[in-house]
Amino acid sequence: MLQRIQSIFLAITIIGMGIFVSFPLWTKIAAAGDQQISLTALKLTHQINPVQSNIDSVPYLLVLAIVIAGVAAFSLIKFRNRILQSALCAVNSILMSTLLGLVIYLTFYKAAKLFDPQIPGDYTIGFYGLVGAMLANVMANRYIRKDEKTVQQSNRLR
Repeated sequence: MLQRIQSIFLAITIIGMGIFVSFPLWTKIAAAGDQQISLTALKLTHQINPVQSNIDSVPYLLVLAIVIAGVAAFSLIKFRNRILQSALCAVNSILMSTLLGLVIYLTFYKAAKLFDPQIPGDYTIGFYGLVGAMLANVMANRYIRKDEKTVQQSNRLR
């Protein structure tokens, strides 16, 4: 049923991916204040000075986030098939881990070295939307497995 706790966690996963897409993921400002870098789900923007900037497109973050939200939504409507729902949550965990790895790679190995390598930068609300979605997906999978175990035990008693 849609009112189960795992449905709420799957909805939180979808909302978390919406936050990931809508807000900046990471920012870094130079100590002198003249340069700044910002990472969103669509682009990595390096503001060199007030009139010059370098923009790298990263649409694969957006595509992966949309796929994750789509898998979570499909899993949400497949509430009658708990085994499929659990498998979809496992696939979503792999996709989210890949997305997290890409974001970490872009921030630590690509963007952080452009200026002031000793300043790490700050993760913003978009990144925490991804982390919240990951935690909600894990909790949804846990409750799906718990629900399936309860159903299997009740079938043995019949």
